Amino acid sequence: MGELDISHIRLGERPLIVCDVDDVVLQFIGPFQLFLESQGHAFLPRSFRLHGNIVSQTDGTEIEDQQVSRLIEEFFEAQELWQTPLDRVVETLGRLSEAADVLFLTAMQPRFQDQRRRLLDRIGLLFPLLASEEPKGPIVHALHASRSLPVVFIDDMARNLHSVRDHVADCLLIHLMPDSPVHRFAPAAADCITRVSDWTDAAALIEAHFLAGAFSPAVPAA
Repeated sequence: MGELDISHIRLGERPLIVCDVDDVVLQFIGPFQLFLESQGHAFLPRSFRLHGNIVSQTDGTEIEDQQVSRLIEEFFEAQELWQTPLDRVVETLGRLSEAADVLFLTAMQPRFQDQRRRLLDRIGLLFPLLASEEPKGPIVHALHASRSLPVVFIDDMARNLHSVRDHVADCLLIHLMPDSPVHRFAPAAADCITRVSDWTDAAALIEAHFLAGAFSPAVPAA
């Protein structure tokens, strides 16, 4: 794992839910399209990527990769003005947090973490946040370490789910992905990874996983 500092994360003796943010907790693709329109651009869902799919609204000219990267950075700089929570995520994570620790692991440059922290706090999602562009598997492994408690990872990207699968044994992997024109081009996750479309279905899987991992205290011999 890279230089990501996780020393401030304190986990209790209870299950752990590690959750991606963009298009899992906060709407991304819809708000990003609106942001692009405000800048005179348009997003064409031709593949599961941003670079190569953004054009000028004036003449349809494709925006160069360097400018696309700049637009993404400008969006994250202004994310508090654009992004909103997915349906039922606030109340669902609030309920799940009664039995588990919840932690957000967002694939974003750390310099935008303060904006994201303020946005999450404003909508009532006060759980710890880590921002890193490093592979997610080693990060979740470092967080969970050798704990024998249930662990869950939720993401909209197959590569992140596969990374965690390869580094964390017995982790419940949930592919939560919006039904957007661009996500229809998304690579499929492995067959062992359950895909859900909303937080109601995700919560049912998580609660069943916690029940399956429940243990009873040892009964002392008479």
